[in-house]
Amino acid sequence: MSTTVRLCRAMSMAWALMMCGWVAEPAHAAVGGLNSTAAHNDSSPEWEKLRARFFPNREIAADAASQVQLIVPLRAAYGASVPVKIVSKLPQRPDLYVKKMYLFIDKNPSPLAAVLDLTPDLGQADFETRLRVDEYSHVRVVSELSNGELHMDSRYVKVSGGCSAPPNREHPELIGKTLLKLHGPVRLDLPNSADVTVLHPNDTGFELNNVTVMFIPPHFVRSIKVSYGDRKLFDADLDFSVSENPTFRFNFVPHGDADLKAAVEDSREGRFMGTLPIRHNELSVQSDAPPGHGAP
Repeated sequence: MSTTVRLCRAMSMAWALMMCGWVAEPAHAAVGGLNSTAAHNDSSPEWEKLRARFFPNREIAADAASQVQLIVPLRAAYGASVPVKIVSKLPQRPDLYVKKMYLFIDKNPSPLAAVLDLTPDLGQADFETRLRVDEYSHVRVVSELSNGELHMDSRYVKVSGGCSAPPNREHPELIGKTLLKLHGPVRLDLPNSADVTVLHPNDTGFELNNVTVMFIPPHFVRSIKVSYGDRKLFDADLDFSVSENPTFRFNFVPHGDADLKAAVEDSREGRFMGTLPIRHNELSVQSDAPPGHGAP
């Protein structure tokens, strides 16, 4: 390899690292210039723009008045897989329920990670998933109730590099395989906990190919639609801020035997389906999910 080629590749790598937020910051500052002691309920310039775009002139209840809680570690071990738990403080009833949830990461290249469109058949609007966090940032959930009220909770997360971390590519033949898993025995007319996992690299477009030193094109799960029998449970519109092998833990209320289904579509128009029969006379039902691909 010529000296010129080596120099060009080294310069390309340095530029890519700088663009992806891997350049070291002074010890007293967080990545992105935010003070490392930012409070969980602080605003940010990015959030003010997002709020004006998605919720113009609407009041958002926060802090003690909020009907939703967000649980995220302050310092996650890995920026490409930050565990997030959303807890709703009211049950899903036909007269009042969580209609939508918006999941934001203020400083990500794609700050709107997910929009969940929900139904009362969930029983309880609690979710767990994993996100990519590219630099020190607030993670926020906005919960929209069926009566139009908006509630928010936020957490400040000290982690970086999530959007440029390369995914696992050991089994490309499994891309799109959709797995459903039920936890414990089936309980009729009560909330049951389940997982949906899509085996997918969820490429962001910010990862570098180590051989060509070129960016890998984006390829990620766009939507997951989960139903029970002929009844919708939730639709999830996603972007690449959700981690590799997107997984959601959720609840649903079965009123009889039926199939739990997940219809998936990715950014290259790939379409996949997962199905799990639910039978209330069985002690437990579980998919054949391989180790390491379970819920958060």
